[in-house]
Amino acid sequence: MRRQHRKNHAPENQLRWGKLPPNALTRNLRDFIDSMGARGLSFLTLRGRLHAIRRFILWADERGLSDPREITLPILERYQSYLYHFRKPNGEPLSFSSQHAELSPLRAFFKWLTRQHLILYNPASELQLPKINKNLARYVLSIENVESILMLPDTNTLLGLRDRAILEVLYSSGIRRSELRRLSVYDVDTKRGTLLVRNGKGAKDRIVPLGQRACEWVDKYLRDVRPRFITGRDEGVLFLTLHGDAFTGYAIGDTVKEYILKSGVPVNGSCHLFRHACATHMLDNGADTRFIQAMLGHASLESTQIYTQVALGKLIAVHAATHPARLDKLNTSHAQTNEAITRDTRAQLLTSLAAEVDDDEDCDGSVTTSFYRRLYYPRPGRRGPRKKNIQNDNDPNA
Repeated sequence: MRRQHRKNHAPENQLRWGKLPPNALTRNLRDFIDSMGARGLSFLTLRGRLHAIRRFILWADERGLSDPREITLPILERYQSYLYHFRKPNGEPLSFSSQHAELSPLRAFFKWLTRQHLILYNPASELQLPKINKNLARYVLSIENVESILMLPDTNTLLGLRDRAILEVLYSSGIRRSELRRLSVYDVDTKRGTLLVRNGKGAKDRIVPLGQRACEWVDKYLRDVRPRFITGRDEGVLFLTLHGDAFTGYAIGDTVKEYILKSGVPVNGSCHLFRHACATHMLDNGADTRFIQAMLGHASLESTQIYTQVALGKLIAVHAATHPARLDKLNTSHAQTNEAITRDTRAQLLTSLAAEVDDDEDCDGSVTTSFYRRLYYPRPGRRGPRKKNIQNDNDPNA
């Protein structure tokens, strides 16, 4: 039975401006968003910058500030203090990562105003952004947790079979939620066991492996479920809703979260938990960090290292082998020590969700602040080690 196609009256990739005061700051904001869009910034980046600058414009309008030439560094610092003392409806303050996300677009906005010669100087150039803390994850899904969640969907139903395929792809590939819902049927090659992620974070494409079990569930979904979900024009999106639409917003996250709640695992989160679990379990089993970096789509190893922590078993073995207080009790050989080090126990994840706020963060990799590395230059005249420091292997007195 064909279901009637549901029209989407609220396009997903449409910026919501809301009510803004008709002043110079608002006009500059519209020109700024147009300019950033022309540069190729993603919709998520534009939306984040629009919401952050819009909040500042409303705050400034309440204080009689309507022109960018009236904004000074002390005013921006007052706004930063306002964000620090702001309380959400539940009474909790904004996290430092949220405050950072609110202030970073302001630096980009005033930098653009300066380049356009709309203001004489950039008042946000000396604004110090709050430090983002990297905290330990409260909970990491174990292999048993993941398997129990994967078994929850009723695969005798169409929706259950689709949800099982979604969970398998998330856990097998470690892709982000936004990357999952943008997948096309042509991006998945179940014969080769690969998955193509288009326009991932940093606007980069990458190919990630897809396990055999996940490939089998995707094949079953493509064969038995997806053709029955199509109600109108087939745009090639891999995972569809019951009405034949592509998933929008937090729909996939809500679906995954329902299964996590049903499993009884005491943890908050949804799709990103499977990304954490995928990286952690592979590292526990000996995968190299550089391969995990390529699979997750990180530009540097620093981003990957937030997913890793030395396994507790390794740490205990190294401590027992090297700490002076235990050296007198150790009579094992070097080989035995290495064997003890290789015995892993459960690994805990050192991560900060603020460092990678799921897939709602900027997906084009744009950074509104600049970080410069200090280049190293050798001292003049220093060309190498002195001759007296070079030992001769043939010299018996060396």
